[in-house]
Amino acid sequence: MKVKHKISGLVRFILMLIFLVIMYSAAFFITDYIYKILDWELNELLNQIINSIFGLILTGLMLSIIRKIALSKGWMRKRDAFGTIIEAVERIATGDFSIRLDDDDIHEHYPVAKLRESVNKMALELDKMENMRQEFISNVSHEIQSPLTSISGFAEILGNEELSLEERQHYLGIIRIESKRLSRLSDNLLQLASLDAETIKFEPEVYHLDEQVRNLILACEPQWAVKKVEIELVLDKVSITADKDMLTQAWINLINNSIKYTPEGGRIKIELYQESKKVLFKITDTGIGIAEEDQKHIFERFFKTDKSRQRSKKGNGLGLSIVKKIIDMHHGEIEVDSKLGEGTSFTVLLPVKQ
Repeated sequence: MKVKHKISGLVRFILMLIFLVIMYSAAFFITDYIYKILDWELNELLNQIINSIFGLILTGLMLSIIRKIALSKGWMRKRDAFGTIIEAVERIATGDFSIRLDDDDIHEHYPVAKLRESVNKMALELDKMENMRQEFISNVSHEIQSPLTSISGFAEILGNEELSLEERQHYLGIIRIESKRLSRLSDNLLQLASLDAETIKFEPEVYHLDEQVRNLILACEPQWAVKKVEIELVLDKVSITADKDMLTQAWINLINNSIKYTPEGGRIKIELYQESKKVLFKITDTGIGIAEEDQKHIFERFFKTDKSRQRSKKGNGLGLSIVKKIIDMHHGEIEVDSKLGEGTSFTVLLPVKQ
């Protein structure tokens, strides 16, 4: 009887998996068909999220219908293992990702226990994704709301006919600054989305990294010259195989970051060495520094600090996230070392060849 029970349970488990695969395939087919009809083009990450959620809803509805039929026909008990799993999937399909099945819910043999683990893992990952989505929307809304409020407020003030020409120019300057801030946020969001979805083609080529860094420093001269920042370059001749455009963005973000938070008359040192099969890039400034407790979060999206970042320095907290993503795509590493009031060092290690 035990052998027969195990075989029966295994058959049910296999049928359940086949059913789940069919439902998810149907969900992907339906969503792709809808996209074609509506002529929608979504990035890969958003497309996967929508397909997964739709697949869960479709699976939950079908399992609910099958369960009701099975209960009415007496084919299953109300609280058997599969009934508990089906209820969990139904709750997930309605957006309740907090559901977890423990050993007290299911006392079954290996196949069903494995299915329980899979449901728990799926719920946990969806819960994390939902939290990330809510946090992302909250952060973007906050970053957009601040400049929009400024633009709206000063545009209304400009309607006052009694304003002097000097006052009008002042308010127009603020509106231009906030407009550029919105534009930078938009550009950074689009770049991060492209990097996440890997829609940007990774095109490594052999080139001289020292020449690239030197040219970028010269390109940034208007920013560091106006603050009378001293620039020290220690660049060995280094050839690397990498995506030149991507690394250009990474170096620009790091250089601009150092210039932004280095006070007038400060110093920035950039070093470039080759160590065996690794390339070391290091940028050190005498800026305001970053608190030790904040350094582990510095590469998180939208992360800002009140202690180590002056509020007058406008930024959206995405620049270092983009740097981290680009370095990761090159199988490299990036570290930060900083002390408040003393300065910050960013060290990047990259393989010579990809």
